[in-house]
Amino acid sequence: MKKSFFLILWSALGLTSLALAQTPITYQSPKFREAWSQPSIYPDRIVLNFGADPSTQVQVTWRTNTEITNTKAQIAPATAAPKFWKNGQEFVAKTELMDATLIPDAALKANYHSVSFTGLMPDQIYAYRVGDGEHWSEWFQFRTASQKADEKFSFLYVGDAQNYVLELWSRLIREGFRKAPEARFFIHAGDLINTAHKDQEWHEWFTAGGFIHSMIPSFPVPGNHEYRAINQEEAARKERSLSVQWKPQFTLPLNGPEGLEETVYYMDYQDVRVIGLDSNRDHEVQAQWLEKVLSTNPKKWTVVTYHHPLFSASNGRDNEELRKLWKPIFDKYRVDIALQGHDHAYARGRVAPGENVLDGLNLKDVTGTVYVVSVSGGKMYDVGDDWTSKGGQRDRIAENTQLFQVITVEGNRMKFESFTAIGELYDAFELVKGENGLNQFIELRVNGGPEFTHSNTIPYKD
Repeated sequence: MKKSFFLILWSALGLTSLALAQTPITYQSPKFREAWSQPSIYPDRIVLNFGADPSTQVQVTWRTNTEITNTKAQIAPATAAPKFWKNGQEFVAKTELMDATLIPDAALKANYHSVSFTGLMPDQIYAYRVGDGEHWSEWFQFRTASQKADEKFSFLYVGDAQNYVLELWSRLIREGFRKAPEARFFIHAGDLINTAHKDQEWHEWFTAGGFIHSMIPSFPVPGNHEYRAINQEEAARKERSLSVQWKPQFTLPLNGPEGLEETVYYMDYQDVRVIGLDSNRDHEVQAQWLEKVLSTNPKKWTVVTYHHPLFSASNGRDNEELRKLWKPIFDKYRVDIALQGHDHAYARGRVAPGENVLDGLNLKDVTGTVYVVSVSGGKMYDVGDDWTSKGGQRDRIAENTQLFQVITVEGNRMKFESFTAIGELYDAFELVKGENGLNQFIELRVNGGPEFTHSNTIPYKD
């Protein structure tokens, strides 16, 4: 009687227990209409990219329908006054038609517009907007790099967004922004989407990131899912083309090898040289280019990012030929950290400086390149593979876990932190650079221990 009385009372007060009221969820994926991703007269998909010198050059790219042909961008040093724009400049945009009407996954035409803001002041907050004189975006803000080499800054790194991008990747990238709102750029290590030319998926990627793409410059490299045949003839020849949207929608440094522009490139951010490689093609050409870029590198720190791991996180996905080609170059020029994707799990480890196999090194001893594989989207694989037989030591793993990474550089120290989608610290370490250029590796202990993993992985395979 007492139980019935209290249930009646709770119900009358609107306090019915969730445990009594809830019903199990039957999960349904959202369905998107084609019209949802169509361009209009208003600027959309606004994305920032740095130039080769982020202290003085930033590029912005956006999209409209084909009605809009004469566009521009305005930029001004940002101040607290709302009329900061009075001290601004106007740049005429370059317009490029993307005609993908014959590519089934895209099936549209759009104009992409881009402006390179040059001659900027270092370490300055700028505000900008884009439009055609009548249809304008809102004002966005970003900060240029400092010319002080040792000044502290952070950047974000994520692996494959790829699947369930708007459903699940959105929470991850937004949590990354909340954790590191002052991050200066965002590395995307390939497989930003699943189906290279599918415009709806690119729409999801831009919608999930929203204003983050417009405020924090992206540093993307293509994954295998950014390549796909554009028609049946190409498929019959077993050939693949880079996403038809890639080059129109990103404006990246043009300092890569001929024919690989905007998929292979680098920038110098303060005392860090950040190098992007395309692990899908022309590996030998990139090896020669990489040797040159590293041999003339004046910076204290070197970060390299690409998609297919030299040390894999999952079984059956070893890239032996790529490792044999690129790893000796990394070793020779003491690349500090390699940021990878592709394996839809998390693995972090390292190699010995000047040796093939780690043998008896303590956690705080000198280290060679640190290799990281990470996944940010909702598609997951089991952890596997053996790094020891390949010349590496794996220190930390995770599976079925969406992660983003915050990397902070200040003088002789580089701090690496990996966070879950709910903002929990999962992994952390520091590199301290000595006078001889060798790094001391310092493991930073976090909850969970070195081999903590989540369970219930989703059984997807490429």
